[in-house]
Amino acid sequence: MKICAALFIMLSANTLAQKANLVRTANTFLSSLPTDLRAKAQYELSDDERLNWHYIPKERNGVPLRELNTVQRNAALDLLRSSLSLQGFQKATAIMALENVLIEVENRGPNDTFRDPLNYYFTIFGNPSKDSPWGWRFEGHHIALNFSSSNNRIESSTPSFFGSNPGIVLQGKEKGKQVLKEETELGHKLVNALTAKQLETALISETPLPEIVSANSRKAMPLNPGGLSYAAMTDQQKDMLMKLLEVYVQNYELGFSHKLMEKIQKAGIEKLSFAWAGSLKAGEGHYYRIQGPMLLIELDNTQNNANHVHSVVRDLTNDFGEDILREHYEKEHTKK
Repeated sequence: MKICAALFIMLSANTLAQKANLVRTANTFLSSLPTDLRAKAQYELSDDERLNWHYIPKERNGVPLRELNTVQRNAALDLLRSSLSLQGFQKATAIMALENVLIEVENRGPNDTFRDPLNYYFTIFGNPSKDSPWGWRFEGHHIALNFSSSNNRIESSTPSFFGSNPGIVLQGKEKGKQVLKEETELGHKLVNALTAKQLETALISETPLPEIVSANSRKAMPLNPGGLSYAAMTDQQKDMLMKLLEVYVQNYELGFSHKLMEKIQKAGIEKLSFAWAGSLKAGEGHYYRIQGPMLLIELDNTQNNANHVHSVVRDLTNDFGEDILREHYEKEHTKK
């Protein structure tokens, strides 16, 4: 199914910062759904489904865009726009549109639904409210975005996954399109700016890792080896690392991206590290990670002759809003 271009042109200034009422946006979406679709879309906040995330094409729980009418899709996408920056929203919708490229590349028939740009699911966890935590997920092939909210603000936006297949479109009307271009090019720029001595520490394997190491784990853990520390870099290299870090952080809506960057800084920028595996040449298989006391970012590009990118951001201390949920349950327990 070809995705309607107009569906993703609904961009506004509100994309640059979180909307004043995230709760209302979520409830507008839920109220637009008939009873049967709402039952599919909504789970209890404590339901184990909330941790059941993945980024491959598979059967999912929730309600997909293809089952929604125009009004319902607009309401769903409004929630997505409210939770991402303009950059992040454009990235997500561009990844969805790549399903049309794969339909042609893989010579799939007109009735094949395996590659479907509307086969992306919205799931709400809990009841959107200013008074208690709740969360939501947007997920499909190469997109997995998990949000947690409290006091009408996004408090967690991880795990978050963006992937791109093809990494660079090689033929057809979209030839040359590269959704995760900055993530790829800035990583190469940094690793090639390292000295031979620095590479001895940063290069953790001459063979690229076959996949992001944290995969779809429910609990992300620090990875070893960590690579080259920020403190061991030159000023120019430090600037490169920060620019690469900002590409990932700036995918989120403005309020949360500022909050996340402050958290990274508080944990210690000097404690960040950069590790690389595989070829240093563009177009060849590679993997890198940025890691800190509370942060893990991974990118892998090895599949399809190094033209298939996976990237993920994990908050090692607050994936799925662990902090706000812990605080909420402690308060509820105290009341009893």
